[in-house]
Amino acid sequence: MGERQAGMIDVIVIGAGHSGLAMSRVLSERSIEHVVLDRGQVAHSWRSERWDSLRLLTPNWLTRLPGHAYQGDDPDGYMTVAELVEFLRNYAQSSSAPVVSDTTVTRVTHEGAGYRIATPRGDFRCRALVLATGACNQPRVPGIARDLPQGIVQLHAHTYRNPEQLTPGRVLVVGGSATGLQLAREIQNSGRPVTLAVGEHVRLPRVYRGRDIQWWMLAAGVLDRRIEEEDDPVRARCVPSPQLAGTPGLSLDLNLLRAQGVQIVGRFVGVRDGKAQLSGSLHNTCMLADLKLDRLLTALDQWAERDSRSAGIAPAERYAPTAVDDAAPLALDLERDVRTVLWATGFRPDYSWLKIPVLDSKGQLKHDRGVIDAAGLYVLGLPYLRRRKSSFIHGAEDDARELAAHLAHFLDSGSQRTGRIAGVTRAG
Repeated sequence: MGERQAGMIDVIVIGAGHSGLAMSRVLSERSIEHVVLDRGQVAHSWRSERWDSLRLLTPNWLTRLPGHAYQGDDPDGYMTVAELVEFLRNYAQSSSAPVVSDTTVTRVTHEGAGYRIATPRGDFRCRALVLATGACNQPRVPGIARDLPQGIVQLHAHTYRNPEQLTPGRVLVVGGSATGLQLAREIQNSGRPVTLAVGEHVRLPRVYRGRDIQWWMLAAGVLDRRIEEEDDPVRARCVPSPQLAGTPGLSLDLNLLRAQGVQIVGRFVGVRDGKAQLSGSLHNTCMLADLKLDRLLTALDQWAERDSRSAGIAPAERYAPTAVDDAAPLALDLERDVRTVLWATGFRPDYSWLKIPVLDSKGQLKHDRGVIDAAGLYVLGLPYLRRRKSSFIHGAEDDARELAAHLAHFLDSGSQRTGRIAGVTRAG
């Protein structure tokens, strides 16, 4: 490595979730000195910011990190939050990850030939910095939340734990991706009536032709598709999470929820005179999701025809179109009919502590596939960072290895922070 100032660590990784631990492991393999800082314990977000019944959307056999994989007796099951926390805790221990727990980062600034990381436990200095804090730091709540009648209780999936939190009466769940559908089903099953407001969404079966859909996505190369192959990378990174649940054999979609009594309405677009204004495009939105599903299944069928791994699988199948009421309501009387609004509208990363000019006008990091526009600064674990699987647990390894190679070159080059590494204009 290049010459290092006294008291300066080569690399600091912020975040001891699966991405940060994956990066720690590959840095250790390269004998690169580093520490991992976390505001809590290993897997802090999983421990404290998830609802009680949550399970991973990927099967256990796909839960793996560099040098570590699931070893249990239920490979086709789906981990609970407690099981995942234990998996990550064991990984940190077996990897001897240098985690410094209960150390909240309050400020990151340039200093000399590196970075200064301020925490309540003192400051750290490093030559290179990896942000592995994820994309789910702050709840994303639309501005229309401010217009709801005062009597309506509002909460976000970030703070939802179970139906017992909710006021008796109808619950309006806003969001048609994995979280929205799972919570709508759970709350409906608790005896509370549910209305689900649905916008753009991705429909997938849990099992296709006898195999978990994630097996198909992995085997056919869909999850390994790289961001530079996309015509519109910005849009590709914003595609909603698929409508899936970590329940063996259960295909969670709008048809299932309708059959269970959930009222399906269009996207929640505004509030007027105490009424929720709903988009009239529900039919078109569902038709588009069905069309994309059929295209994906056709592509998987075509792959199966030419690949030996598909031997012995069940015949091709298709699914009933999403049923939509011809007279879907365009308004919902919030004051009369709704007691709680549950926002399942996603999250956004929090970089309020990052005092370096690397954010765009929307507060997003300016980066090239994880290489941030400041020498020696990297990000890991964001959706479609390098590959479609980037934000999945098993997707961390490939991204971590490629970014670690770039980072090692940076350290060896002895480059100053005044510009990009000599001869390197894009991520490797």
